[in-house]
Amino acid sequence: MSDLRLSFKDRVSIITGAGGGIGRAYAIELAKRGARVVVNDLGGAPDGSGSGNKRPADDVVHEIRQSGGEAVASYESVATPEGGEQIVKTALDAFGKVDILINNAGILRDRSLIKLEPEDWDVVIEVNLKGAYCVARPAFRVMKANNYGRIVLTSSAAALYGNFGQSNYAAAKHGLIGLMNILKIEGAKHNVKVNTVAPAAVTRLTEALTPADLVQRQSVDHVVPMVTFLCSEQSEVTGNLYYAGMGVYKRAALVAASGVVLGKGRKPASAEDIMDNFTAINSLEGAKTYSTSAEYAADVYRAIGWNPPDEEV
Repeated sequence: MSDLRLSFKDRVSIITGAGGGIGRAYAIELAKRGARVVVNDLGGAPDGSGSGNKRPADDVVHEIRQSGGEAVASYESVATPEGGEQIVKTALDAFGKVDILINNAGILRDRSLIKLEPEDWDVVIEVNLKGAYCVARPAFRVMKANNYGRIVLTSSAAALYGNFGQSNYAAAKHGLIGLMNILKIEGAKHNVKVNTVAPAAVTRLTEALTPADLVQRQSVDHVVPMVTFLCSEQSEVTGNLYYAGMGVYKRAALVAASGVVLGKGRKPASAEDIMDNFTAINSLEGAKTYSTSAEYAADVYRAIGWNPPDEEV
C-alpha cells in the first residue's frame, strides 16, 4: 500500500456531482484519507433532465461509511442560490465547517450552434457555470471566516481548445477559468487557494464519445491524484489550471506574447499597419503568464514607455 502522506484528518469537503464517476472517486479518496465528506448529487440524467434521484448520493455515502469513513448526502441542485446555500448548510450542520470544495457537477447537451436551442444553452450554463458560483459563494464565506480553504473547479479541454458541437459546454467551462482568476485574488489574504482541473476521463457524460481501446486508460483514477493534491494543505499554488488524465499531468495557461508596439499609444495604427506587422503580432515568441490584469497592464505601460504615478502603482 502506498504511503498516504497527504492526510485530510479533520478536514470537511463538499463534492458536487459525487454520486458517480469522477465525483464518486474524489469522495472515496478523500474519505480514505480522513476527510468528512458531503456527497452532493441531484441524481439527474447526463443532460440535466429528470426530477432527481437520491440513490446515487446515498450509495456513495453508504460505501464510505462501510469503509469506516464519515459522509452525509446532499440532493440539492447546484444551479440555484438556494440549492448552493443548502449544500453548504448540510456541511455545517453535520461537520461544523467547510475546508474543501470540489466543483464537479456538470451536464452535456451537445448541439452544433444552429441546432442549439436557447433552453439547451441556458441549462448547461446554469449547471456548469452558475452552479459553481451558487456553491462557491457560501462555501467561500465560511472558508474566509476560518482563514483556510481549497477550491477546485472543473474545466475541460473543450473550453481551452474547442470541440465540435460544444459551444454551450465550452463557454461554461471557460467561464470557470475566469471565476478562478478572481477567486484566487479574493482568497489570497485568507489562505483560500483556488485552482482548476481539466480532466480527461471516461464518465457517463463522455463514455459514448470514447474509443473502446481508450476506456481503461481514461479511468477516473488517473485524475484523482491531481485533485487530491490540490485540495491538500501541502498545496500552496493558486490560480493555476492543470490537465490530468491517462497518466499525463501538466499545467496549461493563458499567455500573452511580447508582440509589437505601434505608435506607443499616441498615434493609432492603421489596418494596413496591422497587416504589415501581423507575422510578429501573431507570434507567441516571448509569451508569458500573468497573475493579475494589473500585472499584464504594467507590461503594456512599460512597452509604451509610460510610468504610472506612485499612488497608482
